[in-house]
Amino acid sequence: MNILIKGGRLIDPANAIDAQQDVYVADGKIAAIGAAPGGFVADRTIDAQGLLVVPGLVDLSARLREPGYEHKATLESEMQAAVQGGVTSLVCPPDTDPVLDEPGLVEMLKHRARLLNQAHVYPLGALTAGLKGEALTEMAELTEAGCIGFSQADQTIFDTNVLLRAMQYAQTFGYTVWLRPQDPHLGRDGIAHSGAVASRLGLSGVPVMAETVALHTIFELMRVTGARVHLCRMSSAAGLELVRAAKKEGLPVSCDVGVHHVHLIDMDIGFFDANARMTPPLRAQRDRDAIRQALADGTIDAICSDHTPVDDDEKLLPFGEATPGATGLELLLSLTLKWSEETDSLEPLRAIAKITSDAARVAGLAAGSLGVGSIADICLFDPAARWKVAAKALASQGKHTPFLGYELAGQVRATIVAGHLAFERGLA
Repeated sequence: MNILIKGGRLIDPANAIDAQQDVYVADGKIAAIGAAPGGFVADRTIDAQGLLVVPGLVDLSARLREPGYEHKATLESEMQAAVQGGVTSLVCPPDTDPVLDEPGLVEMLKHRARLLNQAHVYPLGALTAGLKGEALTEMAELTEAGCIGFSQADQTIFDTNVLLRAMQYAQTFGYTVWLRPQDPHLGRDGIAHSGAVASRLGLSGVPVMAETVALHTIFELMRVTGARVHLCRMSSAAGLELVRAAKKEGLPVSCDVGVHHVHLIDMDIGFFDANARMTPPLRAQRDRDAIRQALADGTIDAICSDHTPVDDDEKLLPFGEATPGATGLELLLSLTLKWSEETDSLEPLRAIAKITSDAARVAGLAAGSLGVGSIADICLFDPAARWKVAAKALASQGKHTPFLGYELAGQVRATIVAGHLAFERGLA
């Protein structure tokens, strides 16, 4: 299908474009920007007056819950949530059931995703068999099956020798290791940030040093092995200072932050609101402020949704018993825009980059760009439209988020994936 997107404001961070430009789509790719290519005839013209036209969003952490956790969510529901939120590329962690540690499981997931013909799915393979932190997986075979990197998800490796061998192997073949910095012992049974709020509520704490101790170990192993590491879900000011120093040193490291941590702090737990139970936990205001600064100065490379759908049976429980996690795919764009609006002197181009081109660069994906010849993954949204976060408004099977009841700006009007209109709302 040939599509003409007419009269919109094109924001393409990868090509430093922020201007009113028409976009021409043909054969699943961007055929031209500005002037029509020769012989182009549109099968569909989209009036984008008043809309922003940006690359399809790239989400570095979205749990799709298949295989094994279909009672929490299905591939159909979560990919519908993705396109409804303007997300066209999804990186999914390996903590499914069974774990993504066998090529056949990875191939099955990618095949199911292709049949649905919505967002692109890029699995992370398990770094160790069963995520048990003992035996390394067959990384070469998993890469051939479609994995773009290797992760332990939220599971830690107790034996540092295993992590050393994993990083040595990964460096040999040029693979990226995705790690969430969390010491396996410090704060192991904690459920909230160690501080005044946790003490007042009688909740066991996870100290900031659980993150910083793990970072010191990871960086020392990087110096020895030369492996490239992506740090998932940074949460503390002290941790970000270490990342800043590591980047200055020249270590091949990148990092992301979950969008919830860009806005919320431990005070938002309120009166034991289980929707605010996260992994890592929401931290203090100084940590949240440091996250915002690190995003602005480039220390944090990307924002992800950290989409973790949880069903009622596991969320409607006392805070300490509830399963951590929240839905985020449909909130990623609006919450990124909210951060941008609340940050002085931050241009929309730089904010959009955190969820498009910068995220794609971290993951090594040919995505997040609207350059001529690129795959036509496009999000059109109305930056002025406001919508209320309510369970019935979410396509995700997971309805739990600490932002329920919030009114947010930025509503997606259309999502185009590889040249086909995967979602539209209220288009002329």
